[in-house]
Amino acid sequence: MRLFFPTSCSKINWSIRPRFRDKELAAVGFGDASNIMVADKLIEVRLLNGQAQWILIHIEVQAQYDAALAQRMFDYNYHISNQYGKPVSSLVLLADENPAWNPHHFHYEALETVTDFSFATAKLQNYANRTEELMASDNPFAWVALAHLRTQQARHDPDKLYAAKWQLTKLLFQHRWTKRRIIVLFKVINWMIALPTPHQERYWQAVLRFEKERKMELLNPLEQWFVDQGWEKGLKKGMAQGLEKGLEKGLEQGLEQGRNEGAAALLEWQLERRFGPLSQPTQRKLAKASMEQLRAWSEALIDAQSLKQVFK
Repeated sequence: MRLFFPTSCSKINWSIRPRFRDKELAAVGFGDASNIMVADKLIEVRLLNGQAQWILIHIEVQAQYDAALAQRMFDYNYHISNQYGKPVSSLVLLADENPAWNPHHFHYEALETVTDFSFATAKLQNYANRTEELMASDNPFAWVALAHLRTQQARHDPDKLYAAKWQLTKLLFQHRWTKRRIIVLFKVINWMIALPTPHQERYWQAVLRFEKERKMELLNPLEQWFVDQGWEKGLKKGMAQGLEKGLEKGLEQGLEQGRNEGAAALLEWQLERRFGPLSQPTQRKLAKASMEQLRAWSEALIDAQSLKQVFK
């Protein structure tokens, strides 16, 4: 809020803890799409206007052009306000690459009826020429915005992606952030910037050396084991161990099912590392998949930026 919507931020009483209403957002039919990273947030805050008035702030992150975005924001605003009987502020963070696209208004007329709805937007592309400012900022979301812009600017070039990822990793330690925040953001960058296996292995090795210099453990023991084994070799060995567990578990149901369970278990772990906890439908999809499907999804994971892209 402070970085992207400072005007609204200045009107909120931050001494009163905000309440996240994501479950309520899903209850009215929004914020619960399957197989994608859900970025919509519904937060309840109190204002600084001296009144005991709460306002629901609906924040949406939009990463791709969507001609229906303005109408969807109107629908969100109406349904949430109608559901809770409270005013709703709608804010949109645009993370797409089109500098000319900046929707902030929905309007239609039917005979003598006029509907007019405006909402606030912030555009990440507007920060593309302000990278020095983002690098110097102690706001962690400035760092996240920089990571997003660097990923877009690399245009899938593995060398540029590696350089950006390594620069951002080192940048984590230039601010007086807590160890917990640094580790959280480290996981964020590993989700945001996916590298081909040789570049990722090189990155893990660089991180291990950096860990020793900074005396801070960024990788968990399993990740460190992968690096020690060599990323690709470790991945194959991890597959073998997952396969062994799957064989033991699935022995009564047949060796083929056990083999699939081992591969599915490893892929599930990889997906959760990249995209967070998996929904039950996704877990069921993995459990029912054939070995060919699991292999195809594992290969797609290397370049995918979302769960949707993996399964597509």
